[in-house]
Amino acid sequence: MGREVDEISRAIRNSNFETLAPIFSRRDPAAALGIFGPPSDIIASYDDTMSTSSGTPESWISSFCSLLGHEYFAEVSEEFIEDDFNLTGLQTQVAMYKEALEMILDVEPEDDDDDEEEEEEDDDNESGLGDGQERVAAARAAGERRHHSRMASDLSVIESSAEMLYGLIHQRFICSRAGIQQMSEKYELGHFGCCPRTNCDQARTLPVGLSDIPGEDTVKLFCPSCLDVYVPPNSRFQTVDGAFFGRTFGALFLLTFPEYDLTKRGADVISSSGSRVPEDEPLVDGMYARNIAPGLGPGRIYEPKIYGFRVSERARSGPRMQWLRDRPTDVTDLDEARLYTEHNVESDDEDENMNVNGRAVARRRPPGNTRLRQRQTHNGSPMALSANGGAESEL
Repeated sequence: MGREVDEISRAIRNSNFETLAPIFSRRDPAAALGIFGPPSDIIASYDDTMSTSSGTPESWISSFCSLLGHEYFAEVSEEFIEDDFNLTGLQTQVAMYKEALEMILDVEPEDDDDDEEEEEEDDDNESGLGDGQERVAAARAAGERRHHSRMASDLSVIESSAEMLYGLIHQRFICSRAGIQQMSEKYELGHFGCCPRTNCDQARTLPVGLSDIPGEDTVKLFCPSCLDVYVPPNSRFQTVDGAFFGRTFGALFLLTFPEYDLTKRGADVISSSGSRVPEDEPLVDGMYARNIAPGLGPGRIYEPKIYGFRVSERARSGPRMQWLRDRPTDVTDLDEARLYTEHNVESDDEDENMNVNGRAVARRRPPGNTRLRQRQTHNGSPMALSANGGAESEL
């Protein structure tokens, strides 16, 4: 087998396709009949492979997002990073901020050693000493040693700072229009996984953080079906900082894309295109009724039983805190906007007078001095029925 591989590779390098037919015919007689296509197709595919392998190098952002355990990250555009407004306040949170930003944007760092060497050469030329060239060579060698030692010691620090800076930028990017749209595509493809809770029927989750400050907690998965957070099932995600996603993204995502049908299983949504809620679905506080915690409520809470009898909540082994999983049967009872409107209709009618055409007319204050009216109102006995207590005001 190794001999045949060597012959094939040698024939491809020499572009001698006539020698390929007997080689393939030993493994498969149909190959000698041209099943694999004419030599022009082989040359084209070989050129495509070579052009792909010898193409432009991968950017730092792409390589960072393709690392194992970074599947949750979105690729932040360079236009977003180059906008100084999006980086406000990050200079004080990241060490070696300038070098880290240059590494993220694939910008070559400025070399200060050349400037130092030029200054030393100018000084030696002005001094007119005979050993100026020797000093220049010694200074150049010392500068190279300093440069290599500095690069070796600072490279690891710059890399860690670049990862921290990119994570903080990523927290802001996924809340922008372009970033949340990119996360929506990953959500549709199921890149964030499913809820481990059985009664959620593999509802798709969202990566969130429990804190916006780096170093406090790792990334968690938020389930819109049961409104709870879980630890990622794979250990490679448990080293990702939760501040790189923040606390805002999960709720903002649901408000931005309310049309996602959260009642469907994750596998069913990926295999079919019908993952949208019908437009005639009733709304509750700006969200579709079926998308409000579909994994909670009656029939969605585990009830421990012994020989078919439910365990009492007052028992030692009874269920606790079931109200956390409770959900009203009629979700419209949670519509705060409708309840507020119903309870304030009478007060609104009393505050405003309606004219014949049905337009609201605001009340006007009676003419006169306000301070004078207050003085007249407070004169007299407080027990009197009249406004002034039956006494005549003398002005």
